[in-house]
Amino acid sequence: MASHPVNPAANHSAQRWLAFTPSFISAGFVAVLVGYSSAVAIVYQAALAAGASSAQASSWLWAVGVGMGVSSIGLSLYYRQPVFTAWSTPGAALLVSSVAGFSLAETMGAFIVCSLLMTLVALTGAVERLLKWVPASLAGALLAGVLLQFGLQVFAGMGQQPLLVGAMLLSFLVERHWHPRYSVVAALLVGVTVAYWQGALQWQPLDWQWSTPQWVTPEFSWSALMGIAVPLFAVTMASQNIPGLAVLRANGYDAPAGPLLATTGITGLLLAPFGGFAFNLSAMTAAICQSDEAGGTPEQRYWATCWGGVFYLVAGLLGATLVALLQMVPAALVATLAGLALLAPLSNGLQAAMQEPSERDVALLTFLVTASGLSLAGISSAFWGLLLGLLVHYGRKLRH
Repeated sequence: MASHPVNPAANHSAQRWLAFTPSFISAGFVAVLVGYSSAVAIVYQAALAAGASSAQASSWLWAVGVGMGVSSIGLSLYYRQPVFTAWSTPGAALLVSSVAGFSLAETMGAFIVCSLLMTLVALTGAVERLLKWVPASLAGALLAGVLLQFGLQVFAGMGQQPLLVGAMLLSFLVERHWHPRYSVVAALLVGVTVAYWQGALQWQPLDWQWSTPQWVTPEFSWSALMGIAVPLFAVTMASQNIPGLAVLRANGYDAPAGPLLATTGITGLLLAPFGGFAFNLSAMTAAICQSDEAGGTPEQRYWATCWGGVFYLVAGLLGATLVALLQMVPAALVATLAGLALLAPLSNGLQAAMQEPSERDVALLTFLVTASGLSLAGISSAFWGLLLGLLVHYGRKLRH
């Protein structure tokens, strides 16, 4: 697959209408819904922990929404590949516990240093060289391990909300048989209908307001560098960027790692004073837009991430209003929707992991560690699963 932009002039009209394919729009919407519902509260909490006011916390949500939206759309259109960026969820969780004792200005300075480190690593090509060492079986195992919990939560939720989850699952399976690309949309519509019928939608008046970016002049200190910037950089690279690149490769896309990560780093440099704490490549939500359920051919699915970027922008502009909106929807509905949307990429990951007989046990080890949820030194199981798999894989090669 080409990693450079193609000239669409010969088929301009068809390409224009292709962008409005319902399955692309729904894949982008579901990816953003899943991403925001799983972590937006953590980002908001991290902002408050850093000493931000309500207006400044809203600015954080504006910054990450705009940053993810612009970078996702720009990278996807340039490379004609479904490149999806995200905030660092482990990074946001790290901030909740690490920003105490620092001023908001020092925290913003640490964000700039973190993004600068990200940009420098990208420009050196170190990540690209690392990925060349990752066998396809381990990349598939990593992808499957990251997504397993989302598949399991469909059936875990059935014990709590059997009618809601059961109806969504049934509609997904029926529509998957007849119209696979609309199966997730059908599950969403059925889920909202059942939740409304059950009275589970917590409707309440919303104060719809546009977010206003709030500038905070950064300050730099050695303690904030070591206490915030370096840990945030390490966690984001290990838990987000490396798995995100591996997932991109596992789905057959070859956009160069250096420019991708440099773009996220530069985005962070520009938006850090407004609260853009760390931007990175997505693994889990990107898989939604890269799977067969997103519709079209693999070469066309960049439209799904473009739509995801549009929804990111809307979410960022609405800021904290989105938090209240998501709280109205039953958690089981969002969890089930995420699990169903990720079944296909989970299957693809397992298939890639088990394809090479001589590597199956190492891939299985990678899969199990990644799926375990192990967290050491603030770094998630995705990194440790990949690291252990690589050590065993190349340890065997040295022995032979």
